[in-house]
Amino acid sequence: MLYDWFAYLDQIDFPGAGVFKYISFRSGMAIVFALFISTTIGRWIINKLRLLQVGEMVRDLGLEGQMSKKGTPTMGGIIIIIAILIPIALFARLNNIYIILMLITTFWLGALGFADDYIKVFKKDKKGVHGKFKIVAQVGLGLIVGMTLYLSPEAVIRENIEVVNHENMIEEVRIHPSETKSTKTTIPFIKSNNFDYAWLASWAGEWKEEATWLFFVLIVIFIVTAVSNGANLTDGLDGLAAGSSAIIGVGLGILAYMSSHIEFASFLNIMFLPGAEELVVFAAAFIGATIGFLWYNSFPAQVFMGDTGSLTLGGIIAVFAIIIRKELLIPILCGMFLVESLSVMLQVTYFKYTRRKYGEGRRIFKMTPLHHHFQKPGNAGIQALIQRPYNVIPESKLVVRFWLIGIILAVIAIVTLKVR
Repeated sequence: MLYDWFAYLDQIDFPGAGVFKYISFRSGMAIVFALFISTTIGRWIINKLRLLQVGEMVRDLGLEGQMSKKGTPTMGGIIIIIAILIPIALFARLNNIYIILMLITTFWLGALGFADDYIKVFKKDKKGVHGKFKIVAQVGLGLIVGMTLYLSPEAVIRENIEVVNHENMIEEVRIHPSETKSTKTTIPFIKSNNFDYAWLASWAGEWKEEATWLFFVLIVIFIVTAVSNGANLTDGLDGLAAGSSAIIGVGLGILAYMSSHIEFASFLNIMFLPGAEELVVFAAAFIGATIGFLWYNSFPAQVFMGDTGSLTLGGIIAVFAIIIRKELLIPILCGMFLVESLSVMLQVTYFKYTRRKYGEGRRIFKMTPLHHHFQKPGNAGIQALIQRPYNVIPESKLVVRFWLIGIILAVIAIVTLKVR
């Protein structure tokens, strides 16, 4: 919105109008506005939620301080969504294909999460949106994102080309002068760091192009579904999901900036993505919104984000990583989401297996998702393979420790671009 207006003012030599051409300025403004909006409207929205009696329903799981959370307003993800959308509308180029995809993701999963929370709170149905419909919605988003990236003429790359000497050493990395459509992505830890999804369809002969499209879209669907559900599972402690998402957002913003800067792309030996610089503005708004939300969501929480926030945050992270061709870094960058999801899958699988084999189900962890494992005392009548730690870790300390692990993982994800 403001970008086009200031571009016009710059054409007529209006003093200072040219500052809007700089990504650093627009990103800085986006993060400041997102912080201001989330902290300013947060109190008003919390009060409205209280008036509507939009309170969290809490099951007694025997966790320390758990029942004190009962009645705390939920659906606070609305705060995050608004704090992202307004700065993007003001400071991003809204005709950019990548920004359009990010806005679709935000609206799509925000609506899905809102419907889920609405059914839980107002219809008093703890199950919310039926699991099948939730998966269909996530698959639909993955289909839109995958097809757009595969077919849109604006979603292009300029490939990194290695100049190798006679000793098989890389002397120089050049960025190809031409923009091309490609299904290539960056793969960590590997010297020749571009992986082409077309290789998965090399067996398809004359149907190779169609098979490549199918593989790519299926992978996008899987990533969107997995990461959004992972963020949803992580949202179980005050500030955990919001803080972890902010850390991941910083990592993604750095990766987007490097991928959209031709000199950094050449230095790091990664493909150059024309137009991806606008995603830095989106990442800034995302970081500002999630940090601002922590003003009210940190321990003890005055509001919970609900599925309105957690599904949206996970979807944004997934689609952002796919767009900048760094989706193979997700297991590292989103390691906390991955571990939380794996803990649930392992627990359920092992419980069902032992119930069939021994007649009674057994557990690996004291409780899942994993963060709840640390809130249960060891040897407290819970039969689990892993009993440590024996003492309960206070919620505030547990959240900070998870944040610290998230920071370490984000740094490792970025460092992998040079460690090959």
